[in-house]
Amino acid sequence: MKNPLILEINTWVWLSELTIKYDQAVTLVNVPALEWDEIAQQGFDYLWLMGVWKRSPAGLEIALQHPDIIHACQMALPGFTPMDMVGSAYCIQDYTIDQMLGGQEGILKARTELKARGMGLILDFVPNHVAPDHPWTREHPDYFIQGMENDLLQTPDDFIPINGRVIARARDPFFPPWPDVVQLNAFSGELRKASVKTLLAIASLCDGVRCDMAMLMTNRIFEQTWGNKAGPKPTSEFWMEIIPEVKKMFPAFLFIAEVYWEMEWELQQQGFDFCYDKRLYDRLLHDTAESIRLHALAGLDYQEKLMRFIENHDELRISSQLEVPRHSAAAVIFATLPGARMFHHGQQEGYQTRIPVFLAKPVPEIRNHDLQEFYRNLLHLISQTLFHKGEWALCAVNGWPGNDTVRNLLAWSWSLPDRRALVVINYSGMQAQGLVSWPWADDPGKEVILSDELHDTTYLRSNKELTDFGLYVDLNAWNYHFFIF
Repeated sequence: MKNPLILEINTWVWLSELTIKYDQAVTLVNVPALEWDEIAQQGFDYLWLMGVWKRSPAGLEIALQHPDIIHACQMALPGFTPMDMVGSAYCIQDYTIDQMLGGQEGILKARTELKARGMGLILDFVPNHVAPDHPWTREHPDYFIQGMENDLLQTPDDFIPINGRVIARARDPFFPPWPDVVQLNAFSGELRKASVKTLLAIASLCDGVRCDMAMLMTNRIFEQTWGNKAGPKPTSEFWMEIIPEVKKMFPAFLFIAEVYWEMEWELQQQGFDFCYDKRLYDRLLHDTAESIRLHALAGLDYQEKLMRFIENHDELRISSQLEVPRHSAAAVIFATLPGARMFHHGQQEGYQTRIPVFLAKPVPEIRNHDLQEFYRNLLHLISQTLFHKGEWALCAVNGWPGNDTVRNLLAWSWSLPDRRALVVINYSGMQAQGLVSWPWADDPGKEVILSDELHDTTYLRSNKELTDFGLYVDLNAWNYHFFIF
């Protein structure tokens, strides 16, 4: 599917919310139909149920002794107690559905409910690491980066003794190791075969996977991180072995890469259907409209395989970082660019507390009803066929002498034979004016009715005026037009 809409839900927290709401234990087996209906009615194509796999008791024990993890949970959840922790969603003991969430029966029921409403199901795959009590640590220690007793003595935070072996804690090359997980060896041919087998089992339960820290498994990065401990570098890339094998049996199965360090194109070439667009996220938070325009100049073959977002479980809540006007403008931008568009559990309600992936309980928050209404309208618009199958194009915006504010305007169009949209955003804290180049050549004798669907206003313009001069816009700070005609 082109340009899909994806909703990420923190599964354990969501089910806890529903348990409170319905005053009975709710798992994936018995989620009320109204809840599935509500997700479907918002126009989502896929639901990513984050954190469904069996969590590790050993990982939980480590987390309970880790002061930084405890502090993060205390800061997020008023009245926190250790009983509120269930271990990290990314410290996986086994790729079976956690019984506390409904087990195998629950995930099959969830997939059936989603399919009945025209949606697919996405789950996690963590290629880089597993929990210290994963069966592989006993049965297949050769799947892991291993060290010597001397490594354990010299750098005890980097290695862990397991079943008479010294195994490396997992890491990326720029940060200290994660304390609760152990490092798989991307260069191991046997590990690659086991990863295919694991993914084929996952693919029988869902329609796609979000691959955690996918760039860590590339030959270049893995060699940079582990050097000689990884052994000889293979001639082929990890993902170029894995993805085709899975797609032989499940051709429509989606692979989504969590990827950073400007490696999106590289991972796309290795077979991923979509890659995180972290650069857009950073530019929306910290940069100008001009930098976003440069980002949107990239070829469509690249852009259509990006996954845009302004919030996910790893990032701070967008409502805690941006005031509502800028938040809304950022949402209009990411939601109307080509590629996959991902929304996060609680984003639409304007929640401000990032919930650590170790917690099972929801954090009490007050909903922002105005923001919720904005998102309801935005999702209604972008779920239309136009924003899935239409042709996207960046529009030039021109100014005049003495008008520097035009630099703050962004504009692009979506086109189908019978329907069009023009989106214009002032991504700045000041008023901005400019002339948007009209992207269509129509009968100059006819007029165009421009309906701004997010502001309930209408404008009448002649095709000749639009073609000859462009569309004049004058927008207040962080404001936008969302024309459909």
